[in-house]
Amino acid sequence: MPTRIYVTSAEGHTGKSTVALGVLETLAREAGRVGVFRPIARSTTEADYVLELLLAHATADIPYEDCIGVTYDQVHNDPDGALTEIVSRFAAVERHCDAVVILGSDFTDVGSPTELSYNARIAANLGAPVLLVLGGRRSEGEGGRSADEMRQIAELTTAELRGQHAGLLAVIVNRADTAQLAEIQASVATSVGAAGIDVPVWAMPEDPFLVAPTVAALLKATDARLLWGDPALLEREALGIVVAAMSMENVLPRLTEGAVVIAPGDRADVLVGVLLAHASGTFPSLAGVILNGGFELAPAVQRLVSGIGTTLPIAMNNLGTFDTARRITQTRGRLAADSQRKYDTARALFEEHVDAAVLLQRLQVSPSSVVTPLMFEYGILERARENLRHIVLPEGDDDRILRAASTLLQRRVAKLTILGVEATVRARATELGIDLSTATIIDPMDAVLRHRFAEEYQKIRAHKGITIDQASDTVTDGSYFGTMMVHLGLADGMVSGAKHTTANTIRPAFEIIRTRPGVSVVSSVFLMALADRVLVYGDCAVIPDPTAEQLADIAISSSETALQFGIEPRVAMLSYSTGESGSGADVEKVRAATALVHSRRPELLVDGPIQYDAAADATVGAAKMPGSVVAGRATVFIFPDLNTGNNTYKAVQRSAGAVAIGPVLQGLNKPINDLSRGALVEDIVNTVAITAIQAASS
Repeated sequence: MPTRIYVTSAEGHTGKSTVALGVLETLAREAGRVGVFRPIARSTTEADYVLELLLAHATADIPYEDCIGVTYDQVHNDPDGALTEIVSRFAAVERHCDAVVILGSDFTDVGSPTELSYNARIAANLGAPVLLVLGGRRSEGEGGRSADEMRQIAELTTAELRGQHAGLLAVIVNRADTAQLAEIQASVATSVGAAGIDVPVWAMPEDPFLVAPTVAALLKATDARLLWGDPALLEREALGIVVAAMSMENVLPRLTEGAVVIAPGDRADVLVGVLLAHASGTFPSLAGVILNGGFELAPAVQRLVSGIGTTLPIAMNNLGTFDTARRITQTRGRLAADSQRKYDTARALFEEHVDAAVLLQRLQVSPSSVVTPLMFEYGILERARENLRHIVLPEGDDDRILRAASTLLQRRVAKLTILGVEATVRARATELGIDLSTATIIDPMDAVLRHRFAEEYQKIRAHKGITIDQASDTVTDGSYFGTMMVHLGLADGMVSGAKHTTANTIRPAFEIIRTRPGVSVVSSVFLMALADRVLVYGDCAVIPDPTAEQLADIAISSSETALQFGIEPRVAMLSYSTGESGSGADVEKVRAATALVHSRRPELLVDGPIQYDAAADATVGAAKMPGSVVAGRATVFIFPDLNTGNNTYKAVQRSAGAVAIGPVLQGLNKPINDLSRGALVEDIVNTVAITAIQAASS
């Protein structure tokens, strides 16, 4: 039977979605297909943003509409009938899952005091143990609850669950006062224990960032339209409000980091003053400006603001100051599917304060024999966290790199150095609303490091006639600078290529890092995450037409890469014929390469020449190459040339829906990896994690 867990709370605004997300991703590491079910929703037609968030990270492919039970209206009109419908619809979802996270109702204004009781009744009828989320705050703006208050709430809520015969799995106090975290956890644990319930209790602190609305949400709430600024910055969270209806000397001391300034539209002096403060570097970085009252700015002021060229979002509405401020204060932040920083923050909080191993043990989750793409990606991040390494990212002028760096730092995947002008990089990070406070930022023009790197590079390339002046110019290039950091032990690995060609990334590595002893060539693999397993494809990115000796090197390096990522290597040396059935120069090259691998690594399971279908399909393999230890079971596929490899990986990626992670470079003394210029933030995160794992294994 699939694993079930019911996440519910006793009131609204407890941050239940943060907890549910943490549970979902904890289960996704172990179970193959993890689904989500929402027993009660506001509507079956209007989007539920929490359900959308969770489905974006679920691994069971179930349509949104199938993941909803009933509406609040159905519950109010016929509670018993609604419960029957919920059980029926849940059963349909569960049939497609190895585990299901069930998310209780939201205690909205359409709820009732009996809402927890009804959630407990649903949990009991679904046979799902309850993960109870208790809110650590009284209400917005009224501060945190004391340990004694939390004890009383725990007593009442656990009694409600027992009354409906719902089993309690664990308790999480969320949004708790940071200063009282341990005391609150102990008090609730004592209360639950006194009731004769032996369950773990955890406490997670309040994080203001998670409840902060975005600038876009504030503009929508106040009917404001954007006049100037970068639309991408509308997704930045607004961490405060400043009503600037006074003179500028009184406005300036009130400006705070990430605040939205509300000002009358006819106060051009305030607008100009705020823009100067925002740009000065001596005042906090603002999230936006909303001009109210519907006043059109004078043409001269518009020309001035346009000439400044600010990226700060500036919007205008027709409301008064009071109505604008009231609407803003009533706008809550949401842990939405499109907010990467909130997602990272929520995951980091859960990982730090909840013992995932204990949670899985209590749920009796058995590890799946299937490895889904998401499971593999989680595994990569987890392994990188276990052996924290220092990675350098040369392209600090690319927003994707900065966003990926924020995710990596918050998830504690790696230590990072970003190359660029520090003031510029940090200013852009602030504009994007991302946190790079723990990253080291180095300017490649740094005089001390430039001189040190130039001397070293000149020694390495002296046989090519490189002078110290030439070396000094060369090492200011980001890829060369980063490679020198790796070479001299100032970083463990480098990831580049988001804005540069593969040659720009690899050439410095060839010149400076060079190949490992016993390896003649640098090659690459793609880690191909299929629906139920992960395969290794090589070489698909570097060597156009390898010789037999190079092909043998590629096979051996690829098998070592496979082992680094927990894949048992069974190597198929691919060709257009299988076994002794074919002849020709291309087949003979593969046959010779296979013999070389056998002689150099006799313990390695390798076979060839072999066709792809014989290597991948057990039935075909048994027919074409009976008795082979690789046929039908291959995990590492070595292509005879770049043309075949590159086209095949892309065909599998597009046609089979595989996730292609890479290219992962192999054969170097220290790990350097290349990105596609079309790389997504997720691709960069995975590549850095892979590089960190390679560094830990070298």
